[in-house]
Amino acid sequence: MSSLALYDTLTRTSRPFTPIKAGQVSVYLCGATVQSSPHIGHIRSGLNFDILNRWLTKSGYEVTFIRNVTDIDDKILQKAVTEKEPWWAVAMKYEREFSDAYAAVNVLPPTYEPRATGHITQMIQLMSILIERGAAYAPGNGDVYLSVRSLDSYLTLSRQKLDDLLSAEDSEGSFKKDPRDFALWKGAKPGEPSWPTPWGDGRPGWHLECSAMAHAYLGEAFDIHGGGLDLIFPHHENEIAQSEAAGYAFANFWMHNAWVTTAGEKMSKSLGNSLLVKELLKQVRGIELRWYLGSAHYRSMLEFSTEALNESATGFRRIENFLFRAVEILGTQATPSLSQGFIDAMNDDLAVPTALATISESLRIGNSAITAGDMKAIATSANEIRGALEVLGCDPFDSAFAGATTSAESGALDGVIQLALAQRTAARDRKDFAASDEIRDGLAALGITIEDTPQGPRWSISRTEER
Repeated sequence: MSSLALYDTLTRTSRPFTPIKAGQVSVYLCGATVQSSPHIGHIRSGLNFDILNRWLTKSGYEVTFIRNVTDIDDKILQKAVTEKEPWWAVAMKYEREFSDAYAAVNVLPPTYEPRATGHITQMIQLMSILIERGAAYAPGNGDVYLSVRSLDSYLTLSRQKLDDLLSAEDSEGSFKKDPRDFALWKGAKPGEPSWPTPWGDGRPGWHLECSAMAHAYLGEAFDIHGGGLDLIFPHHENEIAQSEAAGYAFANFWMHNAWVTTAGEKMSKSLGNSLLVKELLKQVRGIELRWYLGSAHYRSMLEFSTEALNESATGFRRIENFLFRAVEILGTQATPSLSQGFIDAMNDDLAVPTALATISESLRIGNSAITAGDMKAIATSANEIRGALEVLGCDPFDSAFAGATTSAESGALDGVIQLALAQRTAARDRKDFAASDEIRDGLAALGITIEDTPQGPRWSISRTEER
């Protein structure tokens, strides 16, 4: 029986995972800066760590999962000016869009989802500790800086050299003792939101908030800190610096997901190549988008293309259709179980591509079993496939996706198609094959595929388009 091993960015090794507290796992994930609509690059991180969360839970752990919301930031303030809305209204609007996007691809809600602006008190407490310990200083203009040269272990995560760094850009360099010091707190500027502190009014620096919230919800030491590769420096380096300077052990494992790329470049607003989740959901279902985004290993780049997305969706529908056929044949839904191959793959640093290969093998065996009428093999394959899909968040019987098949609109659609199928069957019975073919071709033109089985005709949506 394999045990879980995870790749730790800090040590650059895959090592056995043992939680700090037996049976319990604490995870902190850097969430969204809510300054624009979410694209699939944003959502991939949440989805990758959702798979981690599901696997830890399936493995028997009690998981406390924290995913923060950065709702005060330079970009949010800039967007508020552009949109001519209050900064807090902009933040709330895009936070809701992120929540909708997560829900559409079945990312489980975190245990807690703290907002930066709700934890100013904790940030002030952390700054007080850092100043008392001589690791931070307030020059008198409302700013507070961390003195990076006072730290013994700065840059251990990114493995850079301090003297090679350019000056930090998050505050006015003229107030710093060293140009590489970074801002914990930014003094108030006209027209910007601010909060009172012993060192002057201002607002939090980006890095401070995560250290304060991780400590508030998970304590001085916790198991796993996650985020995108682009956060290793400066954000995660500075989190480590702040936390360790305050005397906290902080994270035991550091996990980072790779990017979604287009034409080999990281997806970003500045490149103009963003693909918004709400637009892609007009082309494919949420379950299909999740299947596509979760199919690559979390540490591998995912090169996006419409062709690859559609091919992935088609492949998923084959798996989904097998499960539906198994229900028709067996008279009941599959009972989720896991093959040893799937377990071993997931325990190997969440090796999803290897796990998908086990699903493909179960699908092959299951389809052969349908042809042979082997009920036991059908059930075994269906159970293993559904168990794997459950872990990957792509179970078509999950209530998160059930709304699409139990709504009044969907029920009406099914009724209309069943009526057409009844008419087609009647035409075939009276040997009016021209009428039968006309009904079949008409449904195909609408994207509905008809499959004749020993249990009767079945229908499925065969192409994805805006409907």
